[in-house]
Amino acid sequence: MNELVKIAVLENPFEAQVLSDILKDEEIPHVIRSYHDTAYDGLFQAQKGWGEIRAPLEYGKQIHEILSDVRAGNQAE
Repeated sequence: MNELVKIAVLENPFEAQVLSDILKDEEIPHVIRSYHDTAYDGLFQAQKGWGEIRAPLEYGKQIHEILSDVRAGNQAE
C-alpha cells in the first residue's frame, strides 16, 4: 500500500461511517482516524473537527468528490 496522507477533515462519526462504507464498496484503501482523546475529553474534536480520512494521494480527488456528495446528501455511486 502506498503512503497514506491526510485527505480531508471529517465533521462527525456518521459522515465517517458513510464515507468509509462507500470507500470499501469502491475498494479504495483508507483509514479513518478520530481526533477524540479521552485524556482531554474530546476537546480537540471541537477545535479540529471529528477526525480525518487518510488514503494514498492518488485517490484524493475521488475521495473529495465522494465526500462532497455525502455532505450534499447524495448517494455516491
